[in-house]
Amino acid sequence: MAYQITFKFEDKNIPEVTCQGLDGDSVLDVALDHHIDLHHNCGAVCACSTCHIYVEQGMNNLPEITDKEEDFIDRAINPTLSSRLACQCKIASDLIIKIPDQSQFNGH
Repeated sequence: MAYQITFKFEDKNIPEVTCQGLDGDSVLDVALDHHIDLHHNCGAVCACSTCHIYVEQGMNNLPEITDKEEDFIDRAINPTLSSRLACQCKIASDLIIKIPDQSQFNGH
């Protein structure tokens, strides 16, 4: 099943993007498939915080946050209660995501 993912950006110079993701894809997979700049320095194995995102809508339909993910979110820049790691968010509904400013990171 396909779901609609809307990506918003803290950088107001980047326009909002809406695209499709398939059930079970990660938010990171969808972003990369649609050429959306979202860093993932650890290679999407939940070993860093560079794919930190804010879930504005659809949080209740994401897998429960693990202790490991929560530990890395605590290391992210400006974490909030809506923070998740995009590599750990498997899609099961429509989502609205805000991507923090990516200029603060080095790497891919």
